[in-house]
Amino acid sequence: MKVTRRNPDQTHEVTGPKPVGELLAELEINPETVLVIHGGTLVTRDHVLPHEAEVEIRSVISGGAGPARCHGTREDGSRCRETAVIEIAWHNSAFCAACFVEHVRAQVRKAIDGHDMVSYDDTIVVAVSGGKDSLALWDVLLDMGYRVDGFYLGLGIGAYSDRSRAACEAFAAARGATLHVRDLAADFGFDVPTASRDDGRATCGVCGLSKRYAFNRVALEEGYDVMATGHNLDDEASQLLGNLLRWQTAFLSRQDVALPASQPAGNDAPTAGDGGDHSQDRGGSRRGLAKKVKPFYRLGERETAAYCLIKGIDYIVEECPLVAGNTVLRYKDALNGIEAHSPGTKAQFLFGFLDRARDAHFPAEASDAGAELVGCGECDMPTPRPSDGRPAVCAFCRTRRRMLRLVDDGPGAAGRRSA
Repeated sequence: MKVTRRNPDQTHEVTGPKPVGELLAELEINPETVLVIHGGTLVTRDHVLPHEAEVEIRSVISGGAGPARCHGTREDGSRCRETAVIEIAWHNSAFCAACFVEHVRAQVRKAIDGHDMVSYDDTIVVAVSGGKDSLALWDVLLDMGYRVDGFYLGLGIGAYSDRSRAACEAFAAARGATLHVRDLAADFGFDVPTASRDDGRATCGVCGLSKRYAFNRVALEEGYDVMATGHNLDDEASQLLGNLLRWQTAFLSRQDVALPASQPAGNDAPTAGDGGDHSQDRGGSRRGLAKKVKPFYRLGERETAAYCLIKGIDYIVEECPLVAGNTVLRYKDALNGIEAHSPGTKAQFLFGFLDRARDAHFPAEASDAGAELVGCGECDMPTPRPSDGRPAVCAFCRTRRRMLRLVDDGPGAAGRRSA
């Protein structure tokens, strides 16, 4: 059989017939990290692939056991028992396509209700990148009846950014939804590849900071009540592992799946999430931190990838070309190795932290979570008040200064200065 692996792209010729589980074992692939597709359909571990089969093994970047019959529940309360297309080991369940979509919605509903994330009166904006998590979240929230638009930030990463934007625009057009598009270089004078020349901060760090800043800014300027991101169980658990391994108590004090809105001292303007009518604020210059939620924290990357495949959402499969060496990916690999032998470990790890974090006491000197917010002296966005009395400048503006110096010193700089 012909086996095509996606991300990284590889092709294998394998003798069949054989069950999916044996194929993955032969190729030394952790089942928790992939989806197996035969004939355009997801197949489970027990599905037997014929010798002439053409099979796609699609990596979900991170990471099933159970019966091959659906465990979903019908409207009359009976068990579905249709042929399953995906197994989820930590739920000890398997689902057909229709029941799996309901499973995803149920997990999102549990996340929203459990953390008071959003209401049907809220206007929501989802940060979309063209990847599986963000497009799946936008789709789920739309199907659940929420008022939700999308926001895409162009990062200037060549053809990868072009494909990402196209995927977001295609989804918005197909769903008749509003997509706000901004560009990092046009709005702020630098792009993410510029950060690869910066010795002061990792490229992914600059990218993440820029996206958070631009996302909050567009949410406030356009008058949205809530910002939603596609961060999933794997993202949150690996971030938690990294913060604990380094005892980064400042980050631990802020790690949550629902962060409330806040505003700088002396800011009388309404903030997102205050329940007011923000229609008059669209296009204005409100400042503050909009409420931010992560409705996918109960779902793994494998589940969001499967959701996209089942719903026919065309997402960008390949990872960002600048992500190589990202420490979080190593933490994901470590957790997936444990999860393969002890299903549910990632969920217990993250959920246990979230249950206890509100009562945890992190050293005050290591955290700025309770610091007074003031307006940045350069952009007026909120930032903690410096304890040494210096003028307040937010992390993004400090980073932007360095990026603009790199732009000025980059290729063609002499010609630009002489002009």
